[in-house]
Amino acid sequence: MRGWFFILVMMMAFGLAHAVEPAGHQALWMDVEGAIGPATSDYVKRVLDQAAKEGAPLVIVRMDTPGGLDTAMRSIIQNILSSSVPVVTYVSPSGARAASAGTYILYASHVAAMAPATTLGAATPVQIGGLPSLPEPQGEPEKPQQKKAPAPEGGNAMERKMVNDAAAYIRGLAELRGRNADWAERAVREAATLTAEQALKMHVVDMVASDMSNLLVQLNGRTVKVMGQERVLDTQGLLLKHEEPDWRSQLLAVLTNPNVAYILMLIGIYGLIFEFSNPGAVVPGVAGAICLLLALYAFQVLPVNYTGLALILLGVALMVAEAMAPSFGALGIGGVIAFVVGSIILMDTDVPGFGVSLPLIGAFALFSSGLFTLLLVMLFKARHRPVVSGQEELLGATGEVIADFETDGSVRIHSENWRARSQTPLRRGQQVRVKKIDGLTLWVEPLANTSNKEV
Repeated sequence: MRGWFFILVMMMAFGLAHAVEPAGHQALWMDVEGAIGPATSDYVKRVLDQAAKEGAPLVIVRMDTPGGLDTAMRSIIQNILSSSVPVVTYVSPSGARAASAGTYILYASHVAAMAPATTLGAATPVQIGGLPSLPEPQGEPEKPQQKKAPAPEGGNAMERKMVNDAAAYIRGLAELRGRNADWAERAVREAATLTAEQALKMHVVDMVASDMSNLLVQLNGRTVKVMGQERVLDTQGLLLKHEEPDWRSQLLAVLTNPNVAYILMLIGIYGLIFEFSNPGAVVPGVAGAICLLLALYAFQVLPVNYTGLALILLGVALMVAEAMAPSFGALGIGGVIAFVVGSIILMDTDVPGFGVSLPLIGAFALFSSGLFTLLLVMLFKARHRPVVSGQEELLGATGEVIADFETDGSVRIHSENWRARSQTPLRRGQQVRVKKIDGLTLWVEPLANTSNKEV
């Protein structure tokens, strides 16, 4: 009996030891997919902070991106460089890419890895208007034996300044991590690209791993430098914990979607217009104010062209002015044109995933133009409709004489008694027509072929 009790205690102790396995033996793993923007930067920062708090041995960033915003990319790189936890960026699965901004992040990581049949490169910054961004690559990956002539010093001074800054930035990252700095500069100046196998041969990345398990095997025993101190990675038996974006990162991803921000802005504008034109409705005003504030927050972190934003506001104002003070279409047509042009140039970048959808712009333009056209049609109908109220409605109206009079008397029109004046003597019950209004006095005349009657 004692033997069975001893075995039971040992089994419980063994299970408890595994149950309280230290968090330091568990690495964090996150996915960075799609265009890199403010939400991605927030996601990476939170995971790195959590890894440092839990004492995780490393963080694996599995990446598949066509590029992204320059500001978001630099924020991610700053977080990686200041991280106390080694960061392994792994371009995966096969067919994925670390283009443009992804190339910079790959160079900044403590360990750069790629899966077979993946690509990187095309890191030339582009600019449309104000803010630089990193574009989606075009064309096929280059072969390592190809020799290209240096890119000509074309473009204006601002473009050359941007390219030189980006080249120096990625070269500094390459030298920090001991990777191929010459090819990194070519990726910026010539938009050069490489496959995983070519990148490994040219010492652009550290390893090519078929899957996550193979990546951990190759990482085991590798020495990396973290914040100036060398550290040996121990990945034998390492557990991986997948970190999903929290609700704040997910909300930020939704709000910073240019299409969502665009819709929120228009809902906010139309809601406030409706509230101002119909005071007391409350709901449109409250909803409009909330949507407009959310849109302004999104525009704060997105590369917005403020000329485009001003054109949108001008277009809406002109369409509203058309409804309030009709100009036979001049204000409305000008408003639609300003609205469409402003919507097209609203986002100051051509990064995939950070432009306003043209079908969405067309839908809102049609809705807005249809709305002001409907108002015009209703207005024209109202102008041609006979007057049914006010003094003007009394002109031509018929009534009945209340009592006999020769010059001044009273008549009943629309169940109301009016003071009346006539150039012809009138009898009680006689039908008359209003021909003129003089203040509160009606000038009347007898209707032809009407007989006198008592009332």
